[in-house]
This record gives sequence, structure tokens and C-alpha cells, in this order.
Amino acid sequence: MSFRIACYIVFFLITCTFFIHACKSSIDKQFPVTKKSQPLDEGTINALPLDYKSPANNPTTPEKIELGRLLFYDPILSGGKDVACATCHHPEFGYAESIDLSIGVNGTGLGEKRIFKSNNNIPFVKRNAPSILNTAFNGIDEKGNYTPEEAPMFWDNRAKSLEEQVSMPVKAFEEMRGHGFEEIDISGEVEKRLNAIPEYKKLFAEIFPEDTKVTFTNVAKAIAAFERSLTANNSRFDQYMRGDKKALSGRELDGMKAFMTAGCARCHSGPMLSNFKPHLLGVAENKKLPFIDSGFNGTFAFRTPTLRNLRLTRPYMHNGTIQTLDNVLLFYEDLHGKELANKNLKRSQLDTLALKLKVQFKDIDAIVEFLNTLNDNSYDRKIPESVPSGLPVGGKIK
Repeated sequence: MSFRIACYIVFFLITCTFFIHACKSSIDKQFPVTKKSQPLDEGTINALPLDYKSPANNPTTPEKIELGRLLFYDPILSGGKDVACATCHHPEFGYAESIDLSIGVNGTGLGEKRIFKSNNNIPFVKRNAPSILNTAFNGIDEKGNYTPEEAPMFWDNRAKSLEEQVSMPVKAFEEMRGHGFEEIDISGEVEKRLNAIPEYKKLFAEIFPEDTKVTFTNVAKAIAAFERSLTANNSRFDQYMRGDKKALSGRELDGMKAFMTAGCARCHSGPMLSNFKPHLLGVAENKKLPFIDSGFNGTFAFRTPTLRNLRLTRPYMHNGTIQTLDNVLLFYEDLHGKELANKNLKRSQLDTLALKLKVQFKDIDAIVEFLNTLNDNSYDRKIPESVPSGLPVGGKIK
């Protein structure tokens, strides 16, 4: 082969190689190769701590817990002296309530039997009463870290810490204040009433010796200490996660696996099975309300609730519109393709993580069985026989 022919062959090969790479580059630009997307993190669930932390400025003592218990059940805190904290957060219902929307002021009866009195002009409380059980752990993350002074409270996270949360129902018109007092005046009225009761004066002086009189701040601290003590942290799920592998059945473990695979733990994560973040799910409006509840900062989002003690705390969702756990899971299954339950929202507004849920009908029974392993009935149910005001314990619930 002559040198000239050899050069032509080399030149031809180089030209072909360049042409092939150029064509591939052009094809790649028109039809880019997408790398296989990484699967979403399924989230982590784990056991609750055996003990809880208290804020530095409100250390827990047995005496403070018992004072808080008396105040929790005493309707002296309400404007009309007819509603106590326990009216809507009763131990019989896991410190929640068995009705969709609470009836506070001008109501009578307990749970499903509670009704407004005649000639009523008080509205329903606009959201379902969440359980107080385990609120000591609100804000806990997947690694078990939390700060009690910053614990998120309410369906819209509008309060930080139990101490801040306690004062809000007392000041709320439809919950405890009623017509008799302005919001700005009710805390002073509560202080006046408690300072006039010798037993309360004595108890507050012993527990808060730095103050000569009963203060609303210390009222909140005492009730917060009591609420913080209401833990239910030894469910069969907790026992299993702490090492007792016989605590759950095979069927319940199948339900746990389905729960994780469906993506439920991306929001219902950590020891409380809640990330404490607001999410927009498109839950139907409660028809008892004469207005639309727009949720967290007007976004129609509501905080992820805990999944603990669900057997005791029905109905479900922020406004109590879903009665059973099966129907809650069917609601999530229906998010894919079916018309939204809330007609005021568009599918494009729904939370991204909610849309990525893959709850399958065949798994619903098993997931419910798993959720029932999160129940713990061994919580404090003690109700005082009487309260220092002499008023009916728990308010007008009989």
C-alpha cells in the first residue's frame, strides 16, 4: 500500500469518527438521556423516649402537676364558669373528643352527647380538638431531638410551647371566654377569681414562692406541666422498636411495611409519627362552619397530626370530617385521579408529598392493624373529685 493511500484511509477513519460523535451529540441534545431518578426517602419511624423534657423556666414537679390538674378540670377559668379544659380534652377520649367540632361556651354534655343550650348564639369551635397525650414530645424529629420551649401547637402551628398554647383557649370567644369579657380582660379576671380562693392562693404560694399573688403566667405554667405529664409512650409499637420482636404480629408488620412503602412516613415520621409541618390535602370543608377554613397562613394547609392513640381520638382530620381510619386511607387512595373532596381547591394546589402517596386498597386493612399498635391505654386518667372553686368538675358535662 502506498503512503498516499494509507493517508487517505487514516483521514477517512478520523472523519467518520468525528461525524459519529457529532451526530450523537446532536441526538443527545434533542433527546437527552435522563438519569434514573433516586427513590424518595421513605422516612423514619421510631419509639418515643421513656422520659420527657421540660422548659428551663418551668421545671416539672409533682406538686405543679397536681395544681395543673385542678386548673385543667376547673371551669373557673372560663368567662361563664361553665367550660374547663377537660370539657373538650377528656381522658375518656384520649384527652381529645369524640365529635368533629367542639362545643365550648353555652354547651352541655360530654363527647357525642354534648349539645348547645337553647337560644344559642355561640359558634362551633372551628377545628377538631386534638389529643393532649404526648404533647410533651411535640416537635420531636426523626433523631429524637426537640426543644419544649419551641414545641409547635394547634393545627396551624400558631403557638410555640405548651405554656403559650394554654392561654389561647381561655381567651378564645367560642372556646372558653364567651360574651361576658373582652379578650384583653379575661386573664385579669381569671387572676382575680383565683386570688379570691384560699386553697388556690395557698397552692400557688407553695409552688411559685417568687410571686405574692396568683398570676395568669403561673396558671399557664401549672396547666402546661400537667399536660406535659400526660404521656402514652409504651405502645406495642414502642416495645417492638425498643427490641421486643414479639410485640407485633406478622400481619401488623406487613401493615408497617405497607405504611412505609406507600410513603406515609414522609410526613408521619419520627417518634410521634408527625413531621409537625403543614400540608395541603384538600380535605372537605365541615358544613357546620359558615365560612371556609383556610388553615396555616391562608394556604389551606394543616399540620400533620400524630398517629398515636387513634382508636381513642376519632373522628379524624383537622375538622373531624372523616369518621374511620379505613376512610382516611381511602381518602388518600382517592387523591389519585378522583375529584377533590374540597371543591374550593384545584389539584395543582395539593401538597407534592400527598400526591406521591401510593396507598393501595389491598393494603388498607393491614395498615389499619399497624396503626392500632400505636395505641397505649396506660395513660393518666385521674380526675379530681372536686376543684377548689366548688364548680362542677370538668364544666357542664353532665
